[in-house]
Amino acid sequence: MTVKNHSIFQHIDRLKARLDQHPPLPPAVVSNLRENLILNWTYHSNAIEGNTLTLKETRVALEGITVGGKTLREHFEAINHRDAILLLEEQVQQKSQITEWLIKSLHQLVLKNIDDENAGRYRTTNVLIAGATHRPPDALQVPQLMEQFIAQLQQQAQTLHPVELAARAHGELVKIHPFTDGNGRTSRLLMNLILLQAGLPAAIIKVEQRLAYYSALDKAHTTGDYQDFIALVGQCVVEGFETYWWGLGINAWKK
Repeated sequence: MTVKNHSIFQHIDRLKARLDQHPPLPPAVVSNLRENLILNWTYHSNAIEGNTLTLKETRVALEGITVGGKTLREHFEAINHRDAILLLEEQVQQKSQITEWLIKSLHQLVLKNIDDENAGRYRTTNVLIAGATHRPPDALQVPQLMEQFIAQLQQQAQTLHPVELAARAHGELVKIHPFTDGNGRTSRLLMNLILLQAGLPAAIIKVEQRLAYYSALDKAHTTGDYQDFIALVGQCVVEGFETYWWGLGINAWKK
């Protein structure tokens, strides 16, 4: 752990402690913040993968209205991602353990009505990640690697800060690349499941951060150095607190 990341962990812990000191937000505010989170999370996660729906168009698509000039797949990607978040919220409330079944279930929703044949199923062919130096493992290794991934995740949960745990879980799942498609979206869902289970805000990696995001991931995959990626996720968590300060009516928060 670098000093930089140790500092951001401390900063996040202070922000959480300060937030926990405040009384619960009114239900109407909670509902508004949740709706905003789902919209932004869905828009940015899909946009990173090439979905061309704008933020406003994503909102319209989530309301069940067809956006002219956009593909059916792009509409399904928005709706599916929203539904995956709803499943994730259920798992947080139930304090469910992270399992292969849960990861497959999230992926099944991500690809629903898009690629039902491969939705929720590990890949049986080898794949390459466009533009990345890292080459995912042979398809035959995926089941065993996923079993090891879950076991390692459970061990690391006992020692790592939730932000580091979430970042490493995201990175290692993408490194295995267990599915034919939808690995990025599923990994970001898993990352935020871990953060939300720890009582932290979701980390919304914005489409504008795509280059830094991919670069940090590729560095982690090829060198084992996760510090840049952990720092990126940590900064996104810090930014996630801002909506809570707004909901509490705190205009200037001394961090």
